[in-house]
Amino acid sequence: MGKAKYIMLDCDNTLVQSERFAFEACADLTNQVMEKHNIDTRYTAESLLEDFVGFNFRGMLKGLQKKHNFEMPEDELESFVEQELGAVTRKLSEKAVECPGVTEQLNWLKGQGYPMSVVSTSAKSRVVASIEKANIAHFFPPEHVYSAATSLDPPSSKPDPKIYLYAAEQLGVKPSEAITVEDSKSGATAAMRAGIPCIGYVGIYGIEEGKEKMDQMAKLLAEETKCMSIMYDWKDFQECLKKVEDQM
Repeated sequence: MGKAKYIMLDCDNTLVQSERFAFEACADLTNQVMEKHNIDTRYTAESLLEDFVGFNFRGMLKGLQKKHNFEMPEDELESFVEQELGAVTRKLSEKAVECPGVTEQLNWLKGQGYPMSVVSTSAKSRVVASIEKANIAHFFPPEHVYSAATSLDPPSSKPDPKIYLYAAEQLGVKPSEAITVEDSKSGATAAMRAGIPCIGYVGIYGIEEGKEKMDQMAKLLAEETKCMSIMYDWKDFQECLKKVEDQM
């Protein structure tokens, strides 16, 4: 049996219920892009979530270009990314709440001596706004909050594993020595590609969309992204962690 040297945690809809609020904030901007490029499709927060959960806005805009066969100049893309970041950060600083049971488990991890970091696809200012509003920022030193959108040059987005590899390098651990928790296919795929054992958290789907969606995601994360344990509720975290550590 091994013991993880680092616990890496996704933020949106893993630590903090934030994804839906964020997608509410960026739906209007997405529709401005569609209108500007003469595309009839319009998006709601729900339809964006269906297609782009786990992506940051830059990754979403690139996905939209591919899906609808159009091209955005780089300066236009960056302008929309900047606008979205401000809108989402304001929304999360007002509305973000922790996923149920997170604080209890972070306290347990701290008491057990596990070092922790946040490894997110979202911009760092957005992540910090989320964890501050959810009252869990004190668990994570600012230098241990890593963002695929902000920490990397050029910026990236999960499922690209670059942010996990970068975080592991900065923290001085091998990917195989860490364990992460992810809620989305893109995030869990990034962990898998980086070689980091992953616990798939699906409880947020039960909260927001119901048991059927939660069970679908549990199957997807276990089979397609090879998550080593599936967590339906944060109260089960210690059991899931032990299951993964027993295989390390």
